[in-house]
Amino acid sequence: MRPGGRHFRRAGQYTDDTLQALAVAESLIACERFDPSDLVQRFLSGYRKRPEWYGPTSSAFFDLVGSGTPPHHAAWLVHRRNGGSRTNGSVMRGFPLGIFYPADHAYTISIDCSRITHYDTVAAHCSAWMTMMAADLCRGATRRRAFMHARSRCLNAEVLAVLGSFERYPRIPSLDAVQCAHAALSCFMNARTFENALLAAVNLGGDADTVGACCGALAGAYWGMNAVPERWSRMIEGYDELIRIAGALWESREDRKEQRWRADNREFLP
Repeated sequence: MRPGGRHFRRAGQYTDDTLQALAVAESLIACERFDPSDLVQRFLSGYRKRPEWYGPTSSAFFDLVGSGTPPHHAAWLVHRRNGGSRTNGSVMRGFPLGIFYPADHAYTISIDCSRITHYDTVAAHCSAWMTMMAADLCRGATRRRAFMHARSRCLNAEVLAVLGSFERYPRIPSLDAVQCAHAALSCFMNARTFENALLAAVNLGGDADTVGACCGALAGAYWGMNAVPERWSRMIEGYDELIRIAGALWESREDRKEQRWRADNREFLP
């Protein structure tokens, strides 16, 4: 919550992690489903606001798309030119999918969402693991249950090995999707409170905003909004608007629509 840093941010000012997560949330609300075409345009709009915040994979992708390259081709080009695309940009933004979709559906959609910009399958499965846990947690699951569910669903050997046995590995807060997801998961699973989880994550240093965003998403899904210290929430940039969008996303979630349909048609159901 202090000003400064590499990009001279104001205290409480959010970064590309929140810009991209907002794009996902707003797209889900507007389209009432995962719509890659709509999402790319929202991503691109956020990138044009503050391009200096974005990582190597995302920034290269948006530069190509902005110049007219089709998104699916741009992701492949970036992967080839950069010698890979297993950075954490797609991990940090997927959590609104876990609010909108129940866990198993969230896993599949998260992979599709990651592959928009990150061709690498490791990044996709890291995003899917974390998003799936958030989906379970915000629907009342325990940490252990959410963790075991994600572990049982994971189809990538490296992600399963590292996240599935997170206690065995040191926390490394890097741009790498696996290391970032592992650091965030480890801080969350070992914390006693929301505040404790977040402080552990951001004070690792390194890519602190993304490790913090990923850990914070899990911690928020588990402990709830009221667990966020007021001295933090009152300083967050655009806090009221963020809460409004979060509420709209929760109300429009897929399983909520099914519940409403069943309520409206209960006299016709067996």
